[in-house]
Amino acid sequence: MDALYTAAATANGREGRAVSSDGQIDLALALPPALGGDAKGTNPEQLFAAGYAACFASAMSSVAREMKVDTKDVSVTAEVSIGKDDSGFGLAVVMRVELPEALEGETGRRLVEATHAYCPYSKATRGNIDVELVIE
Repeated sequence: MDALYTAAATANGREGRAVSSDGQIDLALALPPALGGDAKGTNPEQLFAAGYAACFASAMSSVAREMKVDTKDVSVTAEVSIGKDDSGFGLAVVMRVELPEALEGETGRRLVEATHAYCPYSKATRGNIDVELVIE
């Protein structure tokens, strides 16, 4: 792969700080209450959810141009869960794609599936974590 852009961030644990190399991100990190924390900061699952949702929505715009459909009213929500698995902890994602009425049915389903095949985050997670696509 020829890199077009490289992002870099440094963190010192789930209860510390995350800082991007360009200073655009400088966040307190904290465990969520469900994991015993005080929620006085964000957590890696929230950051991953935001990145995945943004990437998926952007990828959908590219796929939609090829399909000649309009996605201006599309909304994408990524729900990232963490839990215990056989080797310690694992992640799972539910990707909720809210489509306008004009994209309901087969066209919308094809658009979401093609986006999942195209999106860099989807490619990175494929075979590694469960990703469920929900069209709303």
